[in-house]
Amino acid sequence: MPPPKSARERTLALLAKDRHPAEQQLERGWIELLGDEDPTGAHPGQQLMLSNALPLIYERLWRPLGSRVLMGLAGPDAREEHRLALEMLALTPKDRVLDVACGPGNFTRSFAPAVSEGLVVGLDASKTMLARARKETREEDNIAYVRGDACALPFRSATFHAVCCFAALYLIEDPLSALDEIVRVLAPGGRVALLASCNRGVLPASVHDPVVRRLTGVRIFARAELTEGLRARGLTDVQQRVTGLVQFVSARKPK
Repeated sequence: MPPPKSARERTLALLAKDRHPAEQQLERGWIELLGDEDPTGAHPGQQLMLSNALPLIYERLWRPLGSRVLMGLAGPDAREEHRLALEMLALTPKDRVLDVACGPGNFTRSFAPAVSEGLVVGLDASKTMLARARKETREEDNIAYVRGDACALPFRSATFHAVCCFAALYLIEDPLSALDEIVRVLAPGGRVALLASCNRGVLPASVHDPVVRRLTGVRIFARAELTEGLRARGLTDVQQRVTGLVQFVSARKPK
């Protein structure tokens, strides 16, 4: 009996035919598909994701502090966010999961025990984030990392049973293209979970978003923008929970 395939080998098998990397690009701790290309964006908030310092403090300081600022003291803490992600994705042991814009892999790693016979793939454009993710991940885990573009996911269509994009969609240069790609790679019956910004208050997002985006690169989504966007792309059972300036959105692809 041949030995079981590694997480990296199984991930390579999921790539579209024209997206397989050259052999030398497999020597890193992740599957390298961007080379010198950087789709991150030039605004300060986007470029911060490429820094050497942020991955070191992201999980234990930056992310918890940001959650408190955006969701308030009564909003879910890091542990509750992980519980919500698992609940929205409804993972089963043999599922394949994609964590889009995975950062240092904090959610990627939490999905691994829930899909003990399956696979978790974390994708990000930042080398420094992926280096931290790889360092925090055990070699024997059912996890592989890919450096790729969320707006042009390198995987075949209908590949993943669940796709997560938490606290990242609002920093992606073209978030609605990323949403198209998330739906494309989702298998029939698959679930999607998003954590994104949400406009609140009297003024519409069309007023807030251009100013905030120009200064920081952060997109402010209108309250119904993602829920309606998912429905327009054919997804059903769309649910939304708004907390402070943040929204949790889940949906399912029909079988």
